[in-house]
Amino acid sequence: MSQRLANKVALITGAGSGIGLESSLLFAQEGANVLLVDINIAAAQKGAALIQQRFPNVKALALHADVGKEDDIKGAVDLAVAEFGRLDVMFNNAGIMHPEDDHALNTEEKIWDLTMQINVKGVWWGCKYAIMAMRQNPVDEEKGLRVGGSIINTASFVALMGAATPQLAYTASKGAVLSMTRELAMVHAREGIRLNSLCPGPLKTPLLMDFLNTSEKKERRLVHLPMGRFGEAVELAKAALFLASDDSSYMTGTDFKVDGGLTSCYVTPVGEPTLQPPASLI
Repeated sequence: MSQRLANKVALITGAGSGIGLESSLLFAQEGANVLLVDINIAAAQKGAALIQQRFPNVKALALHADVGKEDDIKGAVDLAVAEFGRLDVMFNNAGIMHPEDDHALNTEEKIWDLTMQINVKGVWWGCKYAIMAMRQNPVDEEKGLRVGGSIINTASFVALMGAATPQLAYTASKGAVLSMTRELAMVHAREGIRLNSLCPGPLKTPLLMDFLNTSEKKERRLVHLPMGRFGEAVELAKAALFLASDDSSYMTGTDFKVDGGLTSCYVTPVGEPTLQPPASLI
């Protein structure tokens, strides 16, 4: 193993499933101590137990938190620093895509407000408290530990292109994540703190598959995917690992697209995919 995150500490929200869980396992495999944060504490605890079973040389803790509450996010960052001594990676991954989210005429204000509370305010607070912690990181050059760190915010390809299958609050919230991440990246660029947005294409995760609950809905999306399949959460975890590690040391303020070519495509190819997606770590 390359141990790209050896001796480092990562906090991942939405860590109980999907991208968050795959990333927690991958980060631990690469040497990081991990705090798995999720509103579903049982799922986070299961992930932490799996990490301890597979990677006994690192530590993993689970924490119940609602990212729509500032005190919960502050508490999560404080716990990471108290337990592990620092915070090197903050992965603001948690978010919602509400089934009642629709276009401007149909989306209720309560759905809009809930989506913004979690998807935008939650990311803002995650960045805020991570930046405060990363400024205080102790330096240990022998272990490759420095001041600063990497903040990764999960956005979406829908922040970059429109769709006639609307989910307006979700789309607007992810656009906000992109612009907020860019600005924070510029503000903190000389502090050793990097901020990048991760922009997934449509993924085969419970969040999306529950939303695309008919064959018609699935095919409506698949026709636009150049690679002919939905992405896998583990593929996003590998992208997050790159952004978390020093391999991306000269990257900040980016909209890092992992979308199977979707945002670059006008006409999709024909035929079946040649290669199978990578296996899940779970």
